[in-house]
Amino acid sequence: MSTSAIDTNDAAAIQAAQEGVAVCDRSFWGRIKVSDSDRLRFLHNQSTNDIQSLKPGQGCDTVFVNSTARTIDLVTAYILEDAVLLLVSPNRREFLIQWLDRYIFFADKVQLTDVTNETATFSLIGPKSDAVLEKLGAEAIIGQPYGTHISIPTVDGGLVAVGSGLASPGYTFILPASDKEEVWSKILEAGAVLIGEQNWEMLRILQGRPEPDHELTEDYNPLEVGLWQTISFNKGCYIGQETIARLNTYKGVKQYLWGIHLSGAAEPESTITVGDEKVGKLTSYTKTFDGHFGLGYIRTKAGGVGLKVHVGGVEGEVVELPFVSHDYPE
Repeated sequence: MSTSAIDTNDAAAIQAAQEGVAVCDRSFWGRIKVSDSDRLRFLHNQSTNDIQSLKPGQGCDTVFVNSTARTIDLVTAYILEDAVLLLVSPNRREFLIQWLDRYIFFADKVQLTDVTNETATFSLIGPKSDAVLEKLGAEAIIGQPYGTHISIPTVDGGLVAVGSGLASPGYTFILPASDKEEVWSKILEAGAVLIGEQNWEMLRILQGRPEPDHELTEDYNPLEVGLWQTISFNKGCYIGQETIARLNTYKGVKQYLWGIHLSGAAEPESTITVGDEKVGKLTSYTKTFDGHFGLGYIRTKAGGVGLKVHVGGVEGEVVELPFVSHDYPE
């Protein structure tokens, strides 16, 4: 997000996401359908979460990593009756299709279909999202676990799932592009405030949702990011599993992703220092309504919450992030 002034419309949208309900059009994100009889086993072997244990109507976040457990993308997988629908980052759609295709061998019954252009995606964000679902007749999903999804009443081939894509409460819709305008209008009529791409980016950074090319790169693994909720440690073999298991077993994570309250604007890729010592790197930055905020990786030995740092010529203080966690699971 740019460091230019934030107008009152942005302020109202952010307030709606934090205290009421906002809606963001995420249709530019990628959607990949994985079908045929080996789909669950295949995805189970390609990513960090326990995909094979899920049933139709369930879903989860999972991370695609390379053979040394470096992060490619944080993906949400929705299990359908005859397929798995993956919601992937916009800048990883084509890469992931090519990546997954490389691991489909002759005997595998797996089909990959890019359905991005024929579908749309919205996210409801905020504590009053339930009220919108009730007006849409989809209240049956309220209170269900993350990733749970049901069909959207009156929309053939559409689904609504628990989870906003951020740490905030909310829901995600995936539906045919032909129904986009009608459903969008109903959501706005139900009281949701439009939140744009820049506002989403501000919330993403404030909450610590990692993004490819920033927090998710070949420099970092999912444990350093703090994506414990996406990792199954007893699911058996998958790409990158040995590295992740070893880091967990020996508590060998050497750096963590943190939030940083900043005293001024800072540039991503700036060095984070404590005194004269380099301890990390800034990965994302946003101007907020009450200051400046960044995400960055900081060496474990340097400290965590409350640590005073410098980012370039700017002072900062390390804070927790709601989207990630740095506690080893019991």
